[in-house]
Amino acid sequence: MLRYILWRFLVMIPTLVLISMLIFTIIQLPPGDYFESYVEELKAIGEKADMQQIDELRARYGFDQPMPIQYLRWAGGMLYGDFGYSFEYRLPVSDVVGDRLWLTILVSTVTIALTWLIAFPIGIYSATHQYSWGDYGLTLLGLIGLAVPNFVLALVLMYLANIWFGTSIGHLMDQKYLAEPMSWAKVKSILEHIWIPVIIIGTAGTAAMVRRVRANLLDELHKQYVMTARAKGLHPFKVLVKYPLRMSLNFFISDIGSVLPAIISGAEITAVVLSLETTGPMLIRALQSQDMYLAGSFLMFLAFLTVIGVLVSDIALALLDPRIRLRGGSTK
Repeated sequence: MLRYILWRFLVMIPTLVLISMLIFTIIQLPPGDYFESYVEELKAIGEKADMQQIDELRARYGFDQPMPIQYLRWAGGMLYGDFGYSFEYRLPVSDVVGDRLWLTILVSTVTIALTWLIAFPIGIYSATHQYSWGDYGLTLLGLIGLAVPNFVLALVLMYLANIWFGTSIGHLMDQKYLAEPMSWAKVKSILEHIWIPVIIIGTAGTAAMVRRVRANLLDELHKQYVMTARAKGLHPFKVLVKYPLRMSLNFFISDIGSVLPAIISGAEITAVVLSLETTGPMLIRALQSQDMYLAGSFLMFLAFLTVIGVLVSDIALALLDPRIRLRGGSTK
């Protein structure tokens, strides 16, 4: 096990290097850079840009250098904890992300926890009561949840809240707290607002999780070892929990690789619709404006979490399921 983990960590190094090259190349593919986009935006609104100041900034941050030099400067800085400067927000990248990161983690963590708490009992019930009226009803709700996009549900709730209650749904807190430091009043405001995006974002995730739990558990319940355990007179609950439920969780463990970056990135489109102060709208805006340091550093962070998540899921699968081994080869 230790040898396998060390080998995987060594493989991560060239993997992350290749990912960083790919991210840098894709961000640089559109013509121009942030400064040229900024000048065009000023021209569109009838203002004049200070070209001397822009040329100084371009030279200071190496935008007048060849692409390989720019890449080495960006990648080398990340090794020392320097993620660059966000020209869009006029702040260091760490300060821009830090203000939004904990709110994203809070929303995503609550959403994932709520999804698991709801989806697993429903999925188990549907699998153990196959083709019952409850199974049909829950399946219908699950299909509706999968069919309705999150951003459409957000728009519907915003409209209904405005019509029925005269309130505006948006942001993770009252607007008067947006620029204020953390306080108990701000925490209370966040707790009052957080349930709306949690319900909206968690709808599709809950529906998908129910379907997957049901399908995987049904596959295990129809296997011979379960029939043998029932024939021996074991209690139905014990038969369910000891092996079928445990074996059907493999998909859940393998999803850790995608859950970790999802906690940080959040639901981007829904966050834009609801004007949430999370990292999703920040990333979209950074990509649109070619804010290279902000977009590239954040994408690299997501890539790092994905690689770590895949390693954790592989190790957890080997510990959970005795049929899975970390080393290949036939056994006698």
